[in-house]
Amino acid sequence: MAHRNEARFRGGYAAFPTGDMDALRNEFLTADAVWHQPGRNPQSGDYRGIDEVIASFAKSMELTGGNFSVEIHDCLANDEHGTVLATVRGQRPDGRTLEDNYVHVVHFRDGRVAESWIHSWDQHKVDEFWA
Repeated sequence: MAHRNEARFRGGYAAFPTGDMDALRNEFLTADAVWHQPGRNPQSGDYRGIDEVIASFAKSMELTGGNFSVEIHDCLANDEHGTVLATVRGQRPDGRTLEDNYVHVVHFRDGRVAESWIHSWDQHKVDEFWA
């Protein structure tokens, strides 16, 4: 049986590609969530608060015409922490494509993501994609 936070984590990943930002806002993230997005590109930075985090998600979908996706390879979680191993894919309107593996680490608080870190396999490739 999966830990309840694993189910919550997987649910957030299921809501993202459908554009269900209300589910992410109401069920997945804390109001004061902090999302650390690595790199040196327009999508990089620390997003603080649920509105900034949701806006960064929406921007990713906008920049890719809605084809940005994440495929989970595995998900582990307990009461306080969660980790997802995944492959991210996307295509920009100018033809740039991205396929990269990453590790996503989070702190949970009361069953919601309170802080998040993305660790890309090839950050240079990710930066070129979002530049």
